Amino acid sequence: MLQEHIRNIAIIAHVDHGKTTLVDKLLRASGAFRENQQVGERILDSNDQERERGITILAKNISIEYQGVKINVIDTPGHADFGGEVERVLRMADGALLLVDAAEGPMPQTRFVLKHAIAAGLRIMVVINKIDRDGADPQTALNSSLDLMMDLGATDEQLEFAMEHVVYASAVQGFSRLDPDDDGSDMYPLLDMIVQAMPAPDADPEGTLAMQCVTVDHSSYVGRIGIGRIFSGTIHAGEQIMVVKNDGSRSMAKVKQLFTFDYLGRKECAEAVAGDIAAVVGIDGTDIGDVYTDPANPVELDPIEIDPPTLSVIFEASTSPLVGREGDIVGGRQLKDRLMAERENNVTMRIEELEDKTGIEVAGRGILHLSVLMEQMRREGFEFQVGRPRVLYKKGPDGTRLEPIEQAVVECANEYSGKVIEVFGNAGGLMVSMEAGETQTHLEFKIPTRGIMGLKNRILNVTHGEAVFYHTFLEYGPFAGDIGGRTNGVMVSMTTEPAVAYALGTLQERGMLFVAPGDDCYEGMLVGERPQSGDMVVNVAKTKNLGNQRSSTADIAVQLTPPRTFTLEEALEYIMDDELVEITPKSIRMRKRLLTEVERRKWNVRHGLVNK
Repeated sequence: MLQEHIRNIAIIAHVDHGKTTLVDKLLRASGAFRENQQVGERILDSNDQERERGITILAKNISIEYQGVKINVIDTPGHADFGGEVERVLRMADGALLLVDAAEGPMPQTRFVLKHAIAAGLRIMVVINKIDRDGADPQTALNSSLDLMMDLGATDEQLEFAMEHVVYASAVQGFSRLDPDDDGSDMYPLLDMIVQAMPAPDADPEGTLAMQCVTVDHSSYVGRIGIGRIFSGTIHAGEQIMVVKNDGSRSMAKVKQLFTFDYLGRKECAEAVAGDIAAVVGIDGTDIGDVYTDPANPVELDPIEIDPPTLSVIFEASTSPLVGREGDIVGGRQLKDRLMAERENNVTMRIEELEDKTGIEVAGRGILHLSVLMEQMRREGFEFQVGRPRVLYKKGPDGTRLEPIEQAVVECANEYSGKVIEVFGNAGGLMVSMEAGETQTHLEFKIPTRGIMGLKNRILNVTHGEAVFYHTFLEYGPFAGDIGGRTNGVMVSMTTEPAVAYALGTLQERGMLFVAPGDDCYEGMLVGERPQSGDMVVNVAKTKNLGNQRSSTADIAVQLTPPRTFTLEEALEYIMDDELVEITPKSIRMRKRLLTEVERRKWNVRHGLVNK
């Protein structure tokens, strides 16, 4: 039974192709705001990090009322590290808007999200966005999108639907058109096509209740909130329901509160009917894949499987000599409690305490996925330290060791393509395609996740900062053997004192510095990089000995090159196994795991790395 008053659509695209901006304009066009209401840009990116990074991290649900039809819109992340969100929320949709930049065309992460939408059997409407930008070529972008759909195994019905339902838009300017040369200036053509062409949910409100939880929200007041689509029947506030877990176990629960989505918010209601998306309060310990059904006639749905994490990091309480200077929360117990709370409402991560109680292992889908949690915690006032990200292996059917393999794509000037290929070769990458244009070369590689770490900086170095580099998880493949890591050694501070300009002036002649005059340093902290291999212990607090022949003011001031600074992701990719990243609300520092030179020498002797 078609529910003609409802449409459930997801918006999928590569990072920064305009998904969230498009949703903003659809909200405005549907009258979500008063005429004089002041609202910001990218309303759905409510998380501070989402606004700063310009990406969507968590899937968002909103609804739009247009021509008597309720359009549930799901704004999904485009970055592969948040693929767990994409895979699940597509289960709530019947169709998808594939948003493609008119100048860039489909990009690596377009492939990632589109692959999941095709596998879910969704009807796909192509929206060619940014048709007003320089270099826009809407027809080429459309053809490339259709070619990509064919490559990913789209059915004839999906391809035919996509070819017949194309909209050209500029989300920033707030217009959509059926022909790129039209002069339309509003979003109504896109809204009209969604209502007229997108399939209505096929569900029976009178049937047996079957609702599946596909994402979990968390409230400190009511606990977990299960959000999902009602596939059949009607769910009522206050009624007893059966909860069927992914493993088949069953339990009873009472629906304490029930909400549906209403523009940007949630609206409490007495009932929600088949075809709609709802949020249920009162199911203790609810999890992804749970089915809410009628106890008298339970329904079982296919369990939801999420791709496993590929990287893990160990979180530890900080042992830095500077601990407590910048953050308010430094204890190991507090760190554990925070991460265990994260485990409750972040089902895309696997969080477990180590057997020896020395730290907490957090596993996720990539460096960005992990660093978002670290960044959130430092903003909450935590100080802690983390080790080098570790790749998670698994065993194949024949007992062989398999490791995660990434698909990496580089766009660079033709003159740099040879150097890029060389960098990938040294990192264990295998080139699978190369397309040379008049000025730009498009390169695609398969490379172990181990080889990706630290690769971006090397790519930018050999291309003078001009390359565009993306990578997404592809598959698990055979272990690729040893891959070379960082080849340069580091400068390690021998004292716990602020850095001095005179000392840094001498050290910068021997390598690249990570600190500036006045920066707090401590013994064992990484303060620079040297061109040769091997670590060098240095004194960053050394001052000039003044005699009676001349005064310090007679010397020419030291000319220092600005130090290299690291983002959190860059620091995680830079460190080696014997190093840590210290994270505080104000600083990101890199350090040796063993702070004193004596301790490091003893460790090397014990492990046979040097002679006694």
